[in-house]
Amino acid sequence: MTNTFKSPNEIRAEFSAAMSKMYKSEVPAYGALVDIVTQINADVLTSENAQKLNFTPGEDTQRITQERHGAIRVGTAAELKMLGRVFSIMGMMPVGYYDLSVASVPVHATAFRPIAREDLAENPFRVFTSLLRLELIEDEELREKARLTLQKRRIFTDRAVELTEQAERDGGLNNMDSHQFVAEVLETFRWHSKACIDPETFEALNASHRLIADIVSFKGPHINHLTPRTLDIDAAQAAMVAANLPAKAIVEGPPRRDCPILLRQTAFKALDEAVEFPTDGGGWATGHHTARFGEIEQRGAALTQKGRELYDQLLAEVRSQILPAGDGSNTEAYVQTLQAVFTRFPDTWEQLHEQGLAFFKYIPGDNASVDPEGSVEELLASGAVLLSPIIYEDFLPVSAAGIFQSNLGDEARHDHQAASSRTHFEDALGKPVADEFDLYATTQSASLAFCRDHLRHHHKVA
Repeated sequence: MTNTFKSPNEIRAEFSAAMSKMYKSEVPAYGALVDIVTQINADVLTSENAQKLNFTPGEDTQRITQERHGAIRVGTAAELKMLGRVFSIMGMMPVGYYDLSVASVPVHATAFRPIAREDLAENPFRVFTSLLRLELIEDEELREKARLTLQKRRIFTDRAVELTEQAERDGGLNNMDSHQFVAEVLETFRWHSKACIDPETFEALNASHRLIADIVSFKGPHINHLTPRTLDIDAAQAAMVAANLPAKAIVEGPPRRDCPILLRQTAFKALDEAVEFPTDGGGWATGHHTARFGEIEQRGAALTQKGRELYDQLLAEVRSQILPAGDGSNTEAYVQTLQAVFTRFPDTWEQLHEQGLAFFKYIPGDNASVDPEGSVEELLASGAVLLSPIIYEDFLPVSAAGIFQSNLGDEARHDHQAASSRTHFEDALGKPVADEFDLYATTQSASLAFCRDHLRHHHKVA
């Protein structure tokens, strides 16, 4: 019997497209952002600078226009575990553990995303998923009120749960069921303007931390941003300003480089949205909430552990000299400091490879007459193998937290500090999270093995 199930890649692509369509209708400025990014990407790919990026032809370029990452925040272990099951049906696995409490944000998180090279090439949709750490609410009475509120809600439709169980039982979903699955799961990410708590409780939660209020106060978690990928974030930032979008003053992450590394992010600030709060008399009181914003990102090469340590060291050095002001008053000084300090991070693909600072895919070159068993250096020098950076598929904890804080304003910062709790997070999720460094290393070594096999085959034929 022929398997008629839709592939996880197809379901993920359909869900990503549906999410983008929904978010565009909810946040019109997001549509303007996508238009800006689409034009800039087309300009870059047809410019002479495109070759300098060393993209793997097809694999690294065809995915860019559809590439998105979402972000969602849940309040309980049960919600996180169910999300993990839902994402698994879309071929998305939990990768990395992020403790954002070190940046005064009371959550810890993982990134659900595809992990195999061919799946990422087909559709690299990823969702940064945060779990509230209730223990960081210092007021015991407020903490208990938040716990009870979260305990009562159901963020998934009954049909979404049924289809998830069906897919797990049968090993997949057919075309009709997968369409319904996408539509039902989309409801979890939809914005709800009616809160499920009274105005007083909302204000108390807001005073504890705005993010706590955002997670606890509504019937569902709602997606708070959907990020397209740009190939030139500085050009996109300038275009946002020109379009009168309330852009952040500073691009988060490393400075502009010839060879982009890790992740650079910017955004327009969170919307001030009207919200209805239930009152004791059975009516509704109008209030306001800021949660959703428009983010864009530029992705560079994934760094090795050694490269990440150098990045962290240089970023810490920058921050010891200057911190970016939320109002943008010291933008020029911050950018100059960032660029000056990061001159110590090599900026050619060859240096990044030679010093073991970044991960690369090895691609077969034109010269297939060399010894397949030669060293990597010999294969590269002969032109038998070419270098293409492995795209960084993950997130920067400090950068992600910085984006969040700067979108809410400096006054949103609190002093929550707590020990990392990866074990508790994995217990809530019901499975371990993958190590991103291991995944990149596996892709790199597999690409080298493929090149050697290619050369061996050529030698046999010759």
